[in-house]
Amino acid sequence: MERYKGIIVPLVTPLAGRDQLDREGLERLIERVINGGVHGIFILGTTGEAQSLSYGIRREIIRLACKQINGRVPLFVGITDTSSVESAKLAQVAHTEGADALVLTAPYFFPAGQTELFAYVKDMVPRLRLPLMLYNFPGMTKIWFEIKTLTHLAEMENIIGVKDSSGDISYYKEVCKLKKIRPDWSIFIGPEALMSLSLDVGGDGGVSGGANVYPRLFVECYEAKVSGDLTRAEKLNNKIEEFQEIYTIGKYASKYIKATKCCLSVLGVCDDFMEQPFHRFRPEHRAMIIEMLKRFKVEQLVEV
Repeated sequence: MERYKGIIVPLVTPLAGRDQLDREGLERLIERVINGGVHGIFILGTTGEAQSLSYGIRREIIRLACKQINGRVPLFVGITDTSSVESAKLAQVAHTEGADALVLTAPYFFPAGQTELFAYVKDMVPRLRLPLMLYNFPGMTKIWFEIKTLTHLAEMENIIGVKDSSGDISYYKEVCKLKKIRPDWSIFIGPEALMSLSLDVGGDGGVSGGANVYPRLFVECYEAKVSGDLTRAEKLNNKIEEFQEIYTIGKYASKYIKATKCCLSVLGVCDDFMEQPFHRFRPEHRAMIIEMLKRFKVEQLVEV
């Protein structure tokens, strides 16, 4: 299988209201990130509020995204659910509609042991008709894909790599070492401020939420890094680090999604409505985002 590389954007899910997709916003957003040069799109992930969405909306966004992307970039579909049966059903929709790969975290709510986690994935893979990327996010799932478990799972050909959102660069280095036994694996990092560093330790790119807002910034930082233009890569990475200021508003994990959606709303891309239990930024917080974007002058470094 071809190894995936570059900047994969974990797409937000534009919503027009409760259980209502903002279809026009979704179309604009997909075109924005593709025109921005991203190397792939990941729908129904954490940034996409997947676990808050009804199964109807999840199926709808799979169909619409597959149709609009139409093979222009690889499409990854998150299938994580508390029920393995529902995960398999979403995977079937993704296969039927023409997605390229699936993404699956450890089961959440009930923490599983490593033996159970291994058995869970081993049971899931034969039920899936698309390649599978594992998603390590212990901050949300309360369990890690331990290196020993990943080593055993690497024996399964249809598993194609790992996305790690732990933020632990030492762990990430160990995951990258698994390429010794699976050179075809793609290893991506979640925290966008670590994307450049992750390439130094053997990673293949980032699943960067900020690429919803400024895809070209992340793409050009990645491309400068892998081409050896380290001076430009450093300047662009400094800009990515500056962009992290938008995530300082609020106290909870939802602030990352809120900030991203608010930016897109301010830029006229899509609505910033959020599914329960979350809500969009209040006017005073939206005003802070507007000021941050005014100061962020990304066009000084990249073409937008």
